[in-house]
Amino acid sequence: MKNIISLKDLEKMVRAGQDVKNLPSDAILTPSARDYLQEIELRGLKPAPAEAAASGGKISAPTKKLNSKSSKSDLEEFFNSPYAHSLKEQICEMGHRLWKRAYVDGNGGNMAIRVGDDIAICTPTLVSKGSLKPSDMCLVDFEGKQLCGTKPRTSEILMHLQIMKHQPKAVATCHCHPPYATAFAVAGIAPPTCMLPEYEVFCSVGVAPYRTPGSADMGKLVAELTDQYNTILMANHGVVTWSHNNIEEAYWRMEIIEAYCRTIVVAGQLGKPINTFTGPQMKELLNIKQSLGFVDPRFGMKECELCDSGDWRPGATCEVPAREDAIGKDPDAEAMVKAITDQILSQMK
Repeated sequence: MKNIISLKDLEKMVRAGQDVKNLPSDAILTPSARDYLQEIELRGLKPAPAEAAASGGKISAPTKKLNSKSSKSDLEEFFNSPYAHSLKEQICEMGHRLWKRAYVDGNGGNMAIRVGDDIAICTPTLVSKGSLKPSDMCLVDFEGKQLCGTKPRTSEILMHLQIMKHQPKAVATCHCHPPYATAFAVAGIAPPTCMLPEYEVFCSVGVAPYRTPGSADMGKLVAELTDQYNTILMANHGVVTWSHNNIEEAYWRMEIIEAYCRTIVVAGQLGKPINTFTGPQMKELLNIKQSLGFVDPRFGMKECELCDSGDWRPGATCEVPAREDAIGKDPDAEAMVKAITDQILSQMK
């Protein structure tokens, strides 16, 4: 039986410091594995050192700091390094999760990771997040100019870059279209607060007005909200999140806000008053949130000011007008009925 080698097999070899070019002569490569080998050959990607495997597979960031003014050779060397490859893999993994959860459709959604003073690795345009590969990724400066990568960068990169320029803490950004959260964006309202602890700790939600996707104006409006919010609904568009830790945390926020929006929509249809946290309970959650380094405009507010249902109204009501007799009243019929009734009563007497 011939040996079939997948992309995961090659990546495992790289993490172990093995030579991926020294494969059995009868090995059959999957398409993604073949692309990966081509990337190594074309870009000179060096396998991760063996010590990376000994440290749990974690690859340290290069000590040399880079920016958009760095030489082309330095940028290429970094972009093809094991460290950059590990970041590309993380983006691909998050993209696959987004696609599997139906948070993206077609080629929608995009992500970026800050990797220098004014440079970032990002997703390409016109590629489904369900089929992303490390070789698809791009390196751009903070003005949107592509520095490395064979596929064109995402058309919405300006929004991600403006978030990173405005918010120095932003390490990673994630944008997609989860249906329930996007429904709130279409309605132009933030979800009500004080109902679920995970949402209160990990998300802080603002709403940005609609502008053409990919435009500088859209990016500016979103970026201005990042001082107080880490999860932003873009009216009639979708959701963008940012993290000061990593791309997975930005993705987690997508799962959390989507689950929360779905839950409260269902809860609002049960015909029962919805229970909310008390002021002291919310204060405890916000203390946890602040200790984790997250942003929230409610830090420092009084307990009585912490909960807000905004413009959200649970459930739906339907008033049915009083039903009128479809036949109506016929005077002749009424007179006949009365005559027959009188005759029957007379005979009974």
